[in-house]
Amino acid sequence: MRPVPESCMAEPRLARLWAAREVVLFAVVTLLLLAGAAAAVAGAEKWASAVWAGTTLLGLAYSTITIAVALRHRQPSVDVIAWLALAGALLVGEPLAGAVIAVMLFTGGVLEARASARARRELSRLAAGAPRTARREGPDGVDEIPVDRVAVGDRLVVGAGELVPVDGRLLDGGVFDESALTGEPLPVERRAGEDVRSGVVNAGSATRMLATQTAAASTYAGVVRLVEQAQASSAPFVRLADRFALAFVPLTLLAAGLAWAISGQAVRAVAVLVVATPCPLLLAAPIAIMSGLSRMARHGVIVKGGAALERLAAGRVLLFDKTGTLTRGRPLLTGVITDRDMLADEVLRLSASLDQSSAHVLAAPIVTAARDRRLALSPAADVREQHGFGIEGTVDRHSVRLGKASWVVDGTAPDWVRRARRRAALDGSLTVFAAVDGRPAAVLLLSDPLRPDAPRMMRTLRDAGIGRTVLVTGDRADIAETVGRIVGVDAVYADRDPADKLAIVRTEQHTTPTIMVGDGVNDAPALAAAGVGVALAARGVTASAEAADVVLTADRVDGLADAILIARRSHRIARRAAAVGMALSLVAMVPAAAGLLTPVAGAILQEVIDVAAIGLALTALLPGRTHTVTLPPPDLAAARQLYAQHIAIRPLVEQIRAVADDLSVTQPDLRPMRALLDRLEGDLLPHERAEEAQLLPIIERALGGPDPTGALSRTHAEIEHQIRRLRRGSQDISDRPEPEDVTDLRAGLYGLYAIMQLHNAQEEENAFSLMPPATVEP
Repeated sequence: MRPVPESCMAEPRLARLWAAREVVLFAVVTLLLLAGAAAAVAGAEKWASAVWAGTTLLGLAYSTITIAVALRHRQPSVDVIAWLALAGALLVGEPLAGAVIAVMLFTGGVLEARASARARRELSRLAAGAPRTARREGPDGVDEIPVDRVAVGDRLVVGAGELVPVDGRLLDGGVFDESALTGEPLPVERRAGEDVRSGVVNAGSATRMLATQTAAASTYAGVVRLVEQAQASSAPFVRLADRFALAFVPLTLLAAGLAWAISGQAVRAVAVLVVATPCPLLLAAPIAIMSGLSRMARHGVIVKGGAALERLAAGRVLLFDKTGTLTRGRPLLTGVITDRDMLADEVLRLSASLDQSSAHVLAAPIVTAARDRRLALSPAADVREQHGFGIEGTVDRHSVRLGKASWVVDGTAPDWVRRARRRAALDGSLTVFAAVDGRPAAVLLLSDPLRPDAPRMMRTLRDAGIGRTVLVTGDRADIAETVGRIVGVDAVYADRDPADKLAIVRTEQHTTPTIMVGDGVNDAPALAAAGVGVALAARGVTASAEAADVVLTADRVDGLADAILIARRSHRIARRAAAVGMALSLVAMVPAAAGLLTPVAGAILQEVIDVAAIGLALTALLPGRTHTVTLPPPDLAAARQLYAQHIAIRPLVEQIRAVADDLSVTQPDLRPMRALLDRLEGDLLPHERAEEAQLLPIIERALGGPDPTGALSRTHAEIEHQIRRLRRGSQDISDRPEPEDVTDLRAGLYGLYAIMQLHNAQEEENAFSLMPPATVEP
């Protein structure tokens, strides 16, 4: 209980003293108790009684203040038992019992203060050291400016060891320490074209970036606001303690009254009150809850108060938005469909060279894809961006135009363009049309991929007690149903606007406690209406994070599983600690009422009970079951190396489909297919064999259980079988094959492509999702 706010303390020295008041009061009453004991040993009984009586009065004054504060807030309080015990000890001439109760009272205050300070420290770590300045490139060189003067589109230089000042996109690759935001201690390597967030530290050499947000709209400023909200939240753990108090206080008063009435001895009533004094005991509940808040903060989860943690632990229905929650929320280049006369890599190189200068949301994945394929980008000249249509410029003396079909493709679209549109419609992909020297050259396909950590997280939550999962999205029904089937939700609501989402959340909340997870502005009403709202804020703090009760700062949805598991464990420990302590107090009331315990003996016994209960509550700080798997450094290094190869092999997998699409029955040309098979045998098969030898043992060690890698090993064998089958088929066919032979080869290519897509998704879900946050990027 804090009757005087810290802000009222004008003098810094007094403010520091007030902040440490629990420790100061505990030290004072402990010294007074020991001084009284010393006086009693020396034979000065009157002095000892006087000192102990003063200690009791100090505790009585403190409990009076806490009761007054509780009454002002119209809250029940168990401190009334402590007040009666202290007053009774004075009235029946048991000052030593009163002094012991006072020490017990302030011991609880110290423990609460330390647990609360630990939780605040873990939260404040996220907000400490906000960026203050930035170095901006200009015509006259690099100037250091205040961070609030950075504008979108500015080119910035971030030196070694410096904080990234604003959210942006990297122009050069770099290595960053993102632990302040994600809790992940290992440096993260990011490629040119990837997004980088404000507040992370450049752990490598100097790098350049393009600002995509102002300082006020960047991630770090939002995190600071969230931390301020979390720290301003009133301590709600009293709710759990006071639910016990509603029953315990009347029971205690009844037991004390009966003991007095039956025996006629007031000292027995005091003894009952002493053994029932539950103030430090019931601090076991808030200590456990605050320990849970502290553990969550270390996992990159901001929880806005203990009430949110309790509601998170109680949730049984989980509702998800799709975009940015179950999916990445960022487009990924999935295919380049070109005219027969154009090379896909060359069109992609020209497109990415032009898009380097753009801050458009679709520019980054195109640039990233080109760099993943190790294409040499060139500077673009005469760049002009037409809002709502696209961008054009000159790259290596070629006129390049990117954007909408109506702006890029003149007249009737060629067959390959119609094929690209049909594929995009079937896959739910975005399209960017590219023209080179005034001629349609390619269609770039982009999609929002599923988060690989989502399906495993969903299975963990079901094991933890989540009874129903629901996908609520504004996306098309066919796309939503596909995502829902993959992650394993129970119900899918598609084509829903924010008002529809709000109505669905309210309907679910009416029957069962709900948890709503989202990341967009349109999710904010639903997040606010749910039992507890959870927002992903890895790429910036939006209205959803402001409305949510829990915020995940790492760009991984499986952090939700850790948060729920920690919340449930902390809440379970809080209830267990309070229940155990209260049960022991009830048992101790019997000998106290019977006159077998004096008030002094009862106070010492109650102190032992309280320490035991608080010790049990502190076990919430110990590591418990979590969803996240920590890989040993050698396994993590091997997994990262294999993941880099996995990323590099993606264009080759897409080439399987492209070759199958171009394999004509009327004018078959088997040369592209045979060249593809050479690459599959030279690049893909060695990679799959390396995964069989290195990656699968890592998965077995990390996940355990019966045969966790059987399906992956079987698909490795099937991939090799299909490639050998295609090789034999292409060798047995002449250069002028029959139509049915071509049809068989196309079917084999499409089958191999489907197997590769499924296999890669399984590897990302079961293997690469085990790597730490920010290590796995599309």
